[in-house]
Amino acid sequence: MTGNTTAWSSPTHFDNPLALKRADPHIVRHNDGTYYFTATVPTYDSVVLRRAATLQGLATAEEHILWRRHDSGEMSRHIWAPELHHVDGRWYVYFAAGSSEDIQSIRMYVLENSNPDPLAGTWVERGRIRTPWDTFALDATTFEHRGVRYLAWAQREPGVETNSNLYLAPMDDPWTVGDEPVRLSMPTHDWETRGFRVNEGPAALARHGKVFLTFSASATDSNYCLGLLTASADADLLDQTSWEKNPEPVFATNTGTGQYGPGHNSFTVTEDGADVLVYHARPYDAGVGDPNRHTRLQTFEWKHDGSPDFGVPVPD
Repeated sequence: MTGNTTAWSSPTHFDNPLALKRADPHIVRHNDGTYYFTATVPTYDSVVLRRAATLQGLATAEEHILWRRHDSGEMSRHIWAPELHHVDGRWYVYFAAGSSEDIQSIRMYVLENSNPDPLAGTWVERGRIRTPWDTFALDATTFEHRGVRYLAWAQREPGVETNSNLYLAPMDDPWTVGDEPVRLSMPTHDWETRGFRVNEGPAALARHGKVFLTFSASATDSNYCLGLLTASADADLLDQTSWEKNPEPVFATNTGTGQYGPGHNSFTVTEDGADVLVYHARPYDAGVGDPNRHTRLQTFEWKHDGSPDFGVPVPD
């Protein structure tokens, strides 16, 4: 998906790429101001974590291995898209993994650490996140809105002819889905179905009386791009009709700035509170499987209607 080729400058300068060969990046700023950064590593064999006092400092921060894949069985292949969350005083890592018996049997798993320092203590395997279907599932993320904790994720639903759709459900605890999930979105537009019919990588953000859920669409080559779902903050988030999908992608390949296949984002803030889009992209046109998906940062603005304006991927 090739977008506008006009150059666009970010209001806050970052030295991009932040991290080479780190895809599906997730950055969280803890309540003490510390930044934590995790991402998919190209060996697909571990969960890693960096810590720094500043966003840019994550580029040179030491990378620690929190957990390694099993030798065989479940959680032994394709360790993908980890996210670090602090819930009710404990740290959790959500990630996807395959099995040595079937490397494409991707499912979602959770690790827990009760230590205040996620680089200390012990990471305990809380096991698989169970959903109504035992099918390809990945990209779990969690957020709280108005006293309810939700899980959002991507999954292949039996009887639906897509690679993955987006789902949302309340949580009984940080590793257990509560009520039946609702399907929020499935790939139907042209820009969601190039190469593969994919909606994945949800990321939540609440601002200006609305809840936004970005997601990634199409194959993980230069067609990869970001879509956007929007709901009123007062709406029932578990009602599919509460959500409206933007008819066009909100962040896509830009040949003018030399960024291809931007996607699988997360959100954080700068030290002074500006909103930041965290994402990966390649510096050239490449196919699925190319390892050079690098983590990038850019601040973004807001439109008059209260929706995010991500602009275009800024040049390195």
